[in-house]
Amino acid sequence: MLIKDILKPEKTFRVTGMLRIESEDDRFLGPGRLELLDNIIETGSISQAAKQMGMSYKKAWDLVNSINQHTIKPIIITQTGGEKGGGTIVTEEGKQLIVAFKKLHEEFQQSFDEKMNMFLHS
Repeated sequence: MLIKDILKPEKTFRVTGMLRIESEDDRFLGPGRLELLDNIIETGSISQAAKQMGMSYKKAWDLVNSINQHTIKPIIITQTGGEKGGGTIVTEEGKQLIVAFKKLHEEFQQSFDEKMNMFLHS
């Protein structure tokens, strides 16, 4: 039996998937964490990045710590006060990670879409 044979023909269906990288004990990277990293690059602040996402500051800090605990070198570095004030940066390794994950996600999505299209319409 094919799935398309049991679906109402007047409805439009799509199958979705999500790419995440996880270790045996925790999630490392996925769409939400990627958005947080992008927002940190944009704002220079964990607090502002979290605010843009409607996320609590504590949750954002937990995600930052989780990401950094999975890597040899830190992906996110916080800087406390001083002359120019504090701030947060995504390291060069972090920026490379973002590019690599986005490329992997694009390839995953393309392959997934092709497979699901065949699955639904064969």
